[in-house]
Amino acid sequence: MEEKKYFSHETAVIDDGCTIGEGTKIWHFSHIMPSSRIGQNCNIGQNVVISPEVILGNNVKVQNNVSIYTGVVCEDDVFLGPSMVFTNIVNPRSAVVRKNEYVKTMVRHGASIGANATIVCGIEIGEFAFIGAGAVVIKDVPPYALVVGNPARHIGWMSEFGHRLEFDVNNTAHCPESKEKYRLLNGKVQKI
Repeated sequence: MEEKKYFSHETAVIDDGCTIGEGTKIWHFSHIMPSSRIGQNCNIGQNVVISPEVILGNNVKVQNNVSIYTGVVCEDDVFLGPSMVFTNIVNPRSAVVRKNEYVKTMVRHGASIGANATIVCGIEIGEFAFIGAGAVVIKDVPPYALVVGNPARHIGWMSEFGHRLEFDVNNTAHCPESKEKYRLLNGKVQKI
């Protein structure tokens, strides 16, 4: 029998047919379902459900009480805050079976989703976007955008280190921690 290269708490349920990368940690009362793929060095908190065919990249942090439903893809370095919510059906009804109608949601590299945020299915959250706690996201979020509220609205820009960017008259900003420079051009941010 091959030695597992990840840690799982004794109360976690790991179904056959899932893939879990080396160095990943899965904590109390979590359930990893078949055909899901979890990358290396992820941290899966307590009471997390990862449904079939979910894909998590490397170094994804999933805080407690998060359910990640079929149709969700998270790239590397994504942060999912405590009790945040994904959906995967546009018009759910208890009496109507829609298992063949799951809608894809993409969370790009380095994005952070705050505690108790809700992500309505069928959208894309851009690289290094920052979703504030409690936000209800109903449309695509551009890379580096900061969105808050219900419904979520764009109120600013964030650096890759998670600091608010303040753009000068030349449309450039500096991250106070990394000292990296960013440019805002035509409503889009890029690192320079």
